[in-house]
Amino acid sequence: MSSEQRRSGKRTGRPPLTERRKAATRRDIAREAVRLFTTRGVAETSAEEIAEAAGVSLRTLWRYCPGQGKESFVRPLLDTGIENVAGALTDWAPGEMLPDRLSGQSGTGENADVSTMLALVRLTREEPDVRAVWLQAHRDAEPEFAASIAERTGRDADELTVKVEAAMINTALRVAVEHTADRCPEPPRPATALWEALREALPAIRGAGGGTGSR
Repeated sequence: MSSEQRRSGKRTGRPPLTERRKAATRRDIAREAVRLFTTRGVAETSAEEIAEAAGVSLRTLWRYCPGQGKESFVRPLLDTGIENVAGALTDWAPGEMLPDRLSGQSGTGENADVSTMLALVRLTREEPDVRAVWLQAHRDAEPEFAASIAERTGRDADELTVKVEAAMINTALRVAVEHTADRCPEPPRPATALWEALREALPAIRGAGGGTGSR
Protein backbone atom coordinates (compact mmCIF):
# COMPACT_ATOMS: atom_id res chain seq x y z
CA MET A 1 0.00 0.00 0.00
CA SER A 2 1.36 3.40 -0.96
CA SER A 3 1.86 6.30 1.43
CA GLU A 4 -1.16 8.07 -0.06
CA GLN A 5 -3.34 5.03 0.55
CA ARG A 6 -2.14 4.74 4.16
CA ARG A 7 -2.91 8.39 4.82
CA SER A 8 -6.41 8.03 3.35
CA GLY A 9 -7.03 4.74 5.16
CA LYS A 10 -7.94 2.99 1.89
CA ARG A 11 -6.54 -0.35 0.82
CA THR A 12 -6.48 -1.11 -2.85
CA GLY A 13 -4.94 -3.75 -5.08
CA ARG A 14 -1.80 -3.35 -7.10
CA PRO A 15 -1.28 0.09 -8.64
CA PRO A 16 -2.27 0.47 -12.30
CA LEU A 17 0.29 -0.68 -14.85
CA THR A 18 1.12 2.90 -15.82
CA GLU A 19 1.92 3.77 -12.22
CA ARG A 20 4.04 0.65 -11.81
CA ARG A 21 5.98 1.56 -14.94
CA LYS A 22 6.55 5.07 -13.66
CA ALA A 23 7.74 3.72 -10.32
CA ALA A 24 10.09 1.32 -12.12
CA THR A 25 11.46 4.19 -14.21
CA ARG A 26 12.04 6.27 -11.07
CA ARG A 27 13.95 3.40 -9.49
CA ASP A 28 16.03 2.99 -12.65
CA ILE A 29 16.88 6.69 -12.52
CA ALA A 30 17.84 6.40 -8.86
CA ARG A 31 20.08 3.40 -9.50
CA GLU A 32 21.87 5.15 -12.34
CA ALA A 33 22.26 8.31 -10.26
CA VAL A 34 23.88 6.33 -7.44
CA ARG A 35 26.13 4.49 -9.88
CA LEU A 36 27.33 7.68 -11.54
CA PHE A 37 27.67 9.58 -8.26
CA THR A 38 29.80 6.83 -6.73
CA THR A 39 32.02 6.35 -9.77
CA ARG A 40 32.40 9.95 -10.91
CA GLY A 41 31.29 12.13 -8.01
CA VAL A 42 28.19 14.25 -7.65
CA ALA A 43 29.75 17.49 -8.89
CA GLU A 44 31.15 15.76 -11.99
CA THR A 45 27.84 14.12 -12.92
CA SER A 46 25.23 16.06 -14.86
CA ALA A 47 21.49 15.53 -15.02
CA GLU A 48 21.87 14.93 -18.75
CA GLU A 49 24.27 12.06 -18.09
CA ILE A 50 21.88 10.49 -15.59
CA ALA A 51 19.00 10.76 -18.04
CA GLU A 52 21.07 9.16 -20.79
CA ALA A 53 22.20 6.33 -18.51
CA ALA A 54 18.59 5.68 -17.45
CA GLY A 55 17.35 5.79 -21.05
CA VAL A 56 14.98 8.72 -20.57
CA SER A 57 14.81 12.28 -21.80
CA LEU A 58 15.93 15.15 -19.61
CA ARG A 59 12.34 16.36 -19.48
CA THR A 60 11.14 12.94 -18.29
CA LEU A 61 13.93 12.85 -15.71
CA TRP A 62 12.79 16.06 -14.05
CA ARG A 63 9.10 15.20 -14.39
CA TYR A 64 9.50 11.80 -12.72
CA CYS A 65 12.00 12.96 -10.11
CA PRO A 66 11.19 16.56 -9.17
CA GLY A 67 13.42 18.03 -6.52
CA GLN A 68 15.79 20.81 -5.61
CA GLY A 69 18.79 19.30 -7.38
CA LYS A 70 20.28 16.24 -9.01
CA GLU A 71 20.96 14.71 -5.57
CA SER A 72 17.20 14.26 -5.24
CA PHE A 73 17.27 11.69 -8.07
CA VAL A 74 18.24 9.03 -5.51
CA ARG A 75 15.08 9.60 -3.48
CA PRO A 76 12.82 7.07 -5.32
CA LEU A 77 15.12 4.29 -4.15
CA LEU A 78 14.71 5.45 -0.57
CA ASP A 79 10.95 5.86 -0.96
CA THR A 80 10.67 2.25 -2.13
CA GLY A 81 12.47 1.16 1.02
CA ILE A 82 10.15 3.26 3.17
CA GLU A 83 7.07 1.73 1.54
CA ASN A 84 8.46 -1.79 2.04
CA VAL A 85 9.09 -1.15 5.73
CA ALA A 86 5.67 0.46 6.19
CA GLY A 87 4.04 -2.56 4.58
CA ALA A 88 6.02 -4.90 6.81
CA LEU A 89 4.94 -2.95 9.90
CA THR A 90 1.30 -3.25 8.89
CA ASP A 91 1.58 -7.04 8.55
CA TRP A 92 4.00 -7.62 11.45
CA ALA A 93 2.64 -10.51 13.51
CA PRO A 94 2.96 -10.47 17.33
CA GLY A 95 6.16 -12.24 18.37
CA GLU A 96 7.55 -12.21 14.85
CA MET A 97 11.03 -10.82 14.29
CA LEU A 98 10.70 -7.64 12.24
CA PRO A 99 13.83 -8.37 10.13
CA ASP A 100 12.19 -11.63 9.02
CA ARG A 101 9.09 -9.71 8.01
CA LEU A 102 11.24 -7.13 6.19
CA SER A 103 13.13 -9.85 4.37
CA GLY A 104 9.86 -11.39 3.24
CA GLN A 105 8.45 -8.00 2.26
CA SER A 106 11.40 -7.31 -0.05
CA GLY A 107 10.56 -10.44 -1.99
CA THR A 108 14.18 -11.36 -2.53
CA GLY A 109 17.10 -12.96 -0.76
CA GLU A 110 19.99 -10.99 -2.23
CA ASN A 111 18.26 -7.88 -3.52
CA ALA A 112 20.49 -5.96 -5.92
CA ASP A 113 19.01 -2.74 -4.57
CA VAL A 114 20.59 -3.49 -1.18
CA SER A 115 24.03 -3.09 -2.77
CA THR A 116 22.89 0.17 -4.32
CA MET A 117 21.53 1.35 -0.98
CA LEU A 118 24.78 0.59 0.79
CA ALA A 119 26.70 2.44 -1.92
CA LEU A 120 24.37 5.39 -1.47
CA VAL A 121 24.91 5.43 2.29
CA ARG A 122 28.68 5.35 1.83
CA LEU A 123 28.28 8.29 -0.51
CA THR A 124 26.63 10.31 2.26
CA ARG A 125 29.94 10.42 4.13
CA GLU A 126 31.48 12.71 1.52
CA GLU A 127 28.46 14.33 -0.11
CA PRO A 128 26.47 16.49 2.35
CA ASP A 129 23.68 17.14 -0.15
CA VAL A 130 23.16 13.42 -0.63
CA ARG A 131 23.22 12.94 3.14
CA ALA A 132 20.54 15.61 3.43
CA VAL A 133 18.34 13.56 1.08
CA TRP A 134 19.02 10.43 3.15
CA LEU A 135 18.14 12.12 6.43
CA GLN A 136 15.06 13.81 4.97
CA ALA A 137 13.81 10.45 3.76
CA HIS A 138 14.06 9.12 7.31
CA ARG A 139 12.27 12.16 8.71
CA ASP A 140 9.49 11.60 6.20
CA ALA A 141 9.38 7.89 7.06
CA GLU A 142 8.31 8.26 10.68
CA PRO A 143 4.72 9.36 10.00
CA GLU A 144 4.42 6.51 7.50
CA PHE A 145 5.67 4.00 10.05
CA ALA A 146 3.36 5.45 12.71
CA ALA A 147 0.40 5.11 10.35
CA SER A 148 1.26 1.46 9.72
CA ILE A 149 1.63 0.69 13.44
CA ALA A 150 -1.67 2.44 14.14
CA GLU A 151 -3.44 0.51 11.39
CA ARG A 152 -2.21 -2.81 12.73
CA THR A 153 -2.88 -2.11 16.41
CA GLY A 154 -6.09 -0.13 16.20
CA ARG A 155 -4.54 2.92 17.80
CA ASP A 156 -4.21 6.50 16.61
CA ALA A 157 -1.11 7.48 14.65
CA ASP A 158 -0.97 10.71 16.67
CA GLU A 159 -0.60 8.86 19.98
CA LEU A 160 2.75 9.54 21.61
CA THR A 161 3.50 5.85 22.15
CA VAL A 162 2.87 5.12 18.47
CA LYS A 163 5.14 7.98 17.43
CA VAL A 164 7.86 6.75 19.78
CA GLU A 165 7.62 3.20 18.44
CA ALA A 166 7.87 4.52 14.88
CA ALA A 167 10.89 6.64 15.83
CA MET A 168 12.61 3.68 17.52
CA ILE A 169 12.15 1.48 14.47
CA ASN A 170 13.18 4.27 12.12
CA THR A 171 16.39 4.97 14.05
CA ALA A 172 17.26 1.29 14.36
CA LEU A 173 16.82 0.82 10.62
CA ARG A 174 18.93 3.85 9.76
CA VAL A 175 21.75 2.87 12.12
CA ALA A 176 21.70 -0.75 10.92
CA VAL A 177 22.00 0.31 7.28
CA GLU A 178 24.76 2.80 8.06
CA HIS A 179 26.58 0.21 10.20
CA THR A 180 26.41 -2.34 7.38
CA ALA A 181 27.69 0.20 4.87
CA ASP A 182 30.59 1.15 7.18
CA ARG A 183 31.60 -2.35 8.26
CA CYS A 184 30.90 -4.22 5.04
CA PRO A 185 32.08 -2.02 2.18
CA GLU A 186 31.66 -4.79 -0.39
CA PRO A 187 29.91 -7.75 1.26
CA PRO A 188 29.63 -10.81 -0.98
CA ARG A 189 25.99 -11.16 0.06
CA PRO A 190 24.84 -7.62 0.88
CA ALA A 191 21.24 -8.45 1.75
CA THR A 192 22.37 -11.16 4.18
CA ALA A 193 24.78 -8.71 5.85
CA LEU A 194 21.97 -6.17 6.22
CA TRP A 195 19.44 -8.69 7.61
CA GLU A 196 22.03 -9.82 10.16
CA ALA A 197 22.57 -6.21 11.26
CA LEU A 198 18.82 -5.70 11.54
CA ARG A 199 18.44 -8.85 13.63
CA GLU A 200 21.05 -7.49 16.00
CA ALA A 201 19.60 -3.97 16.11
CA LEU A 202 15.89 -4.70 16.45
CA PRO A 203 15.33 -7.37 19.18
CA ALA A 204 14.84 -4.71 21.87
CA ILE A 205 11.77 -3.47 20.01
CA ARG A 206 10.55 -6.86 18.86
CA GLY A 207 7.09 -6.23 20.25
CA ALA A 208 6.77 -2.55 19.35
CA GLY A 209 3.19 -1.80 18.46
CA GLY A 210 2.17 -5.27 19.54
CA GLY A 211 0.09 -4.31 22.57
CA THR A 212 -3.39 -5.36 23.51
CA GLY A 213 -4.86 -3.52 20.57
CA SER A 214 -2.89 -5.47 17.95
CA ARG A 215 -4.78 -7.51 15.44
